[in-house]
Amino acid sequence: MDITLKQLRAFVTVANLGQFTLAADRLGSSQSAVSTLVRQLEQNLKLRLFDRHTRLLRLTQAGMDILPVAARAVADIDGMVENSRELNALRRGKVSIAAGTVQAALMLPQLVNAFTRLYPDITVALHDVAEIAVLEQVTNSSVDLGIGTVPEDDTELMGTRMTTDEFLIVLHPEDPLARLREIRWTDLVDRKLIGPHRGNPIRDRLENELARNGIVLPFDKAMQEVALPLTIIGMVEGGLGVAIMTSAVTRLATSMGLVVRTPTEPHIKREVSLIQKRTRSLSPAARRFRDFLLKSMH
Repeated sequence: MDITLKQLRAFVTVANLGQFTLAADRLGSSQSAVSTLVRQLEQNLKLRLFDRHTRLLRLTQAGMDILPVAARAVADIDGMVENSRELNALRRGKVSIAAGTVQAALMLPQLVNAFTRLYPDITVALHDVAEIAVLEQVTNSSVDLGIGTVPEDDTELMGTRMTTDEFLIVLHPEDPLARLREIRWTDLVDRKLIGPHRGNPIRDRLENELARNGIVLPFDKAMQEVALPLTIIGMVEGGLGVAIMTSAVTRLATSMGLVVRTPTEPHIKREVSLIQKRTRSLSPAARRFRDFLLKSMH
């Protein structure tokens, strides 16, 4: 059975208007073409849908039974097509993006506001999570996009650079290190450190870069591991240690009266990327949001 939308639409139109001529005009087709489509539908269904007389056209009982089903099918298809047109025209849609709490608080709100001013009928759902959860949510398709750092060996995710963060340390203003003109990574060897858990992309990046430069800090012994950046900064403010973070926290840390210093030898940076899953196609709204973010950051 090979029933087509054209056949169903022809049948519904003829049934509603009561004449092949009127149906042909409504459909922008010829009377013979509409008659052929209806006949093909009858052959496919093995049912007579109309009783045809010289000047009279009536639905059979089978036709009356089939009509509401056919009309609903045509309406559903028309609705799907109109829905796709609206999505492609960006008259509506939804985008979800996951970001670490710092980016979610300090980078994205203004960008989301600017985007929704341009596209007021597109909803942007922002998920503020731990950095490691960003990668997990993009991988399992819980969100369309993420902001963070893609591990070098990751084959499922791809990232497009948005900006670059520099690694730095956050100090209590009374910490002796705050008085030094220059701070080196080796100055932290004997200090109590505060930073993200092992497995966090930020920490992995830091440890790998330090190791490449022959610098080993006592992360396993001296690192107080904390999940959220705000907690890390709060612990520094409370005098519990020195935090290793990235320049994304500078505005927050300095607003709390803390000292931010960038260690030398070496300067260590990380790319902050817009992340998406390689095998997932983005909706028109998500593609537009992705392009807007990348354009805004460059």
